[in-house]
Amino acid sequence: MTAKNAFYAQSGGVTAVINASACGVIETARQHPDKIANVYAGRNGIIGALTEDLIDTSQESEDAIAALRYTPSGAFGSCRYKLKSLEANKREYERLIEVFKAHDIGYFFYNGGGDSADTCFKVSQLSETMGFPVQAIHVPKTVDNDLPITDNCPGFGSVAKYIATSALEASFDVRSMAKTSTKIFVLEVMGRHAGWIAAAGGLIEDHGMPVAVLFPEIEFDQDRFLAKVKAMVDAHDFCTIVVSEGAKYPDGRFLAEQGTRDAFGHAQLGGAAPVVANLVKEALGYKFHWAVADYLQRAARHLASKTDVEQAYATGRAAVELALTGENAIMPTIDRVSSDPYQWQVGKAPLSEVANVEKFMPREFITDDGFGITAACKSYLLPLIQGEDYPPFENGLPRFVTLKNTAVEKRLDAFEL
Repeated sequence: MTAKNAFYAQSGGVTAVINASACGVIETARQHPDKIANVYAGRNGIIGALTEDLIDTSQESEDAIAALRYTPSGAFGSCRYKLKSLEANKREYERLIEVFKAHDIGYFFYNGGGDSADTCFKVSQLSETMGFPVQAIHVPKTVDNDLPITDNCPGFGSVAKYIATSALEASFDVRSMAKTSTKIFVLEVMGRHAGWIAAAGGLIEDHGMPVAVLFPEIEFDQDRFLAKVKAMVDAHDFCTIVVSEGAKYPDGRFLAEQGTRDAFGHAQLGGAAPVVANLVKEALGYKFHWAVADYLQRAARHLASKTDVEQAYATGRAAVELALTGENAIMPTIDRVSSDPYQWQVGKAPLSEVANVEKFMPREFITDDGFGITAACKSYLLPLIQGEDYPPFENGLPRFVTLKNTAVEKRLDAFEL
């Protein structure tokens, strides 16, 4: 069997550990030169495949690829671009086959979240629908932790660790100022439809900090929320509020909705924290500060969870190993064996059951009043934030790698998206 080339790309919002998955893919592929000749990375995700903008990873040293394990962001560039159905846009699929043929690509590894799983699933069907053999494996990634079947998603553990730590540190700060100044700190976190990240903020309760969490899964009840905040301030003189960007009013409107939409058609969010903070100020008169974690939460490689780094690398490695056994249209999963002691292993799930399916917070993970997390949720979260995996530091700052990203010579005519 003649060795084929592999295509790897990153998609959607990047994370602190997505490059660890890239490292797992590339290092594992290099261990099988008889089956995978080279790994070509797509510059800016699937767009790189469509425009034949490929990166030759063989031009990177072993040390540079290894350094991806502790470098945040997407080393090859990411994108928010979702392939339409074959019926709606046959032109794009014909172009993919044209590019794959021109560069002898027989493996497709797409590293992303739910929309990326959908793209990967569509590519996996090229063999059936268009007669071109390509093995497509989805490498899971999403800070939102909302992919189904897998116990958790690479990228989430590190965000959870960062949010829990930041909420704890800020709570110590506001507690020290509460007597004569700030009584309320509001932290807005990512999570459009699922409250996993916000739930991590609830962990500070066990450190003696009064905290209210606003989940997308629980309708925002203004009166009950204000009563909760007042009760906590009456008891502790301050409180911290962690609000998911996806928190919604009973009529379905997001607290943070801006009236615009992204490339996937999702409502663009941002601004739940000031909405909540001003609501508290107007109703209760408490002085407040608010912050939006935004990119900081998903870029914070300096505080990555060791568990998360290991799982991100393992799913990248498993994607290649599964492809080499002939698998297609699947996603490596993280399967929890036990929570105490924490044990996990890599499994697999068919993309037909992953694409376009979201996993929400179970109701049993949220307290009866809707503003906190239960013991079951804590048992789920705590293993995922365990361990530190610091990057090397130089002159006081982390030393990350920037790849050369040498372009592969183009062989085809230009393609307009």
